[in-house]
Amino acid sequence: MNPHLPTAQPDLSPTHTRQHRDECGPNFYRACLEFSQSLWLQNKPAQAILQLNKSFMADISEPEIPLPYAAMIWFLENRQDDLFIGNPVRHFQHLATRMSGPRAGLRSWRAWACFHLAKQTLPEEEFPIDHEQISNEALILPDLREILENLPQDESQLVKNLVSSDQPCGIQS
Repeated sequence: MNPHLPTAQPDLSPTHTRQHRDECGPNFYRACLEFSQSLWLQNKPAQAILQLNKSFMADISEPEIPLPYAAMIWFLENRQDDLFIGNPVRHFQHLATRMSGPRAGLRSWRAWACFHLAKQTLPEEEFPIDHEQISNEALILPDLREILENLPQDESQLVKNLVSSDQPCGIQS
């Protein structure tokens, strides 16, 4: 069980979040985090990570549960080789560059933060960035300093606290 997420029944279904989708506020946020925990307990780590992505869609100013950056890292660190997780590094790279909808700018910066945290956590040889996208789209990956500058201050500090100081993209205090 992910200690950074609320407890949840292991048998939740997508209806758990759908009932709050129109509100897309605190209840939706909490439901996404609970469903993420449930999916992890169902041995569906890739889907659990996707629910963390969905939680970032919620319009919340001061969440009662911290934004799920630490929860995402915990999922990556506790992954099982026999369960599908996809390539979170590539996933967040694509998500950050294709964001649309409400608060797309903020959500894109959040995806970039997740990209850097996933890149820091996962072995690069198993979870590479998408060099083809970088080449084809002349994409310039933002460095961590730029990402932190574009997140709200409290959120920036939350991410900064999770960055390994020995990372080349790390921020030195």
